[in-house]
Amino acid sequence: MTGNLRVDGARLWASLIETAQFGATPKGGLCRPALSAEDAAVRRWFVAAAEAAGCTVGVDAIGNIFARRAGSEAGLAPIAIGSHLDTQPTGGRFDGILGVLAGLELVRTLNDAGHVTRHPIEIIDWTNEEGARFAPAMVAAGVFGGVFDLDYALARTDKAGITLGAALAASGFAGPEPVGHRLAAHYELHIEQGPVLEAAGLEIGVVVGVQGIRWFDVTVSGLACHAGTMPMAMRRDTLNGAARLALAVDAVGRSEPGLSLSTIGIFEAWPGSRNTVPETVRMSVDLRHPEAAGLDRMKAMFRAEAAAIAAALGVDIAIAPVWSSPPVDFAPHCIAAVREAVAMLGYSHQDIVSGAGHDSVYTARVAPTAMIFVPCEGGISHNEAENITPAQAEAGANVLLHTVLAHDAA
Repeated sequence: MTGNLRVDGARLWASLIETAQFGATPKGGLCRPALSAEDAAVRRWFVAAAEAAGCTVGVDAIGNIFARRAGSEAGLAPIAIGSHLDTQPTGGRFDGILGVLAGLELVRTLNDAGHVTRHPIEIIDWTNEEGARFAPAMVAAGVFGGVFDLDYALARTDKAGITLGAALAASGFAGPEPVGHRLAAHYELHIEQGPVLEAAGLEIGVVVGVQGIRWFDVTVSGLACHAGTMPMAMRRDTLNGAARLALAVDAVGRSEPGLSLSTIGIFEAWPGSRNTVPETVRMSVDLRHPEAAGLDRMKAMFRAEAAAIAAALGVDIAIAPVWSSPPVDFAPHCIAAVREAVAMLGYSHQDIVSGAGHDSVYTARVAPTAMIFVPCEGGISHNEAENITPAQAEAGANVLLHTVLAHDAA
């Protein structure tokens, strides 16, 4: 009976620890940007492990890896288990990685039990989920979901001017397969990356959707001048303007408590001399809200504040849209499969909307999709201190296993 199946938690944890050698940092985290040497190394590890588990492995033209375990019924599309192996420059050991390695553990568990599913099972490592090296985030899943053109994605550049396509070729993962194929469903196990589940003392989050996200690049332009000779009233001080705008962005994020969020993750002044008033400041702005209308309100407030600051200080403020990801509602029958698995296993749980973007945002455009969350310590993520327990990893993998089995049976 498949109801008695459970993953090998110790084996899953050992895989998590083993892969943490690729890009390990002194503080116990990971630096494994997309298509770096470290990312290529963990990808090779994953391919070898998947093949050892009896999977056939394919790679598409944007570098997405698909490890497929055959099903018993011809013609059925695969049930996909997708997430990512790349990390932030100062990232943790579980963000995305748990979802991929739990898929590998699921396949190993089915192999141990001699159980063959009707559908093929496909474990996916999506390229450049984080967007830390090549913006926008989730770009490869976005190509798969028809949101971005392949040529657009391959032309994205990092800070050194290297294109994603060039990095893909250098990594050895520029695959021959076309991007996009039919999926019966896409399930993603992930750490919550926030404090809600831990604060509530709950074991599982049933993710019903993802809030909308908008990214902007902002350039504040003024006049470089001598710090000791230009009177304050005559300056076109870009850092002053950028500082005021940073406070305005914070106010935008607080405008609808419990819903709106705003972040400035990049803030750079040029020419960067201590006795020169900066001529240019560049900054990134990240706005988030679970409703499309809420995002529109935040954007309007942000642009109005920028215009007022520019007029008051005599600086120019250019706002360039970088990426827009609308709010997503996941497929009801996939959510029901997650709930069925959680109930059968007896884990405490609640419905939750993801505050972070995930590859599932884009797979939801072309396949029925849902996600599963497990708590993370202190809600900390995108940080080397990111942490979960072996029991939390095992619980999430068991929910993933029985979600897939429920979907396969249905």
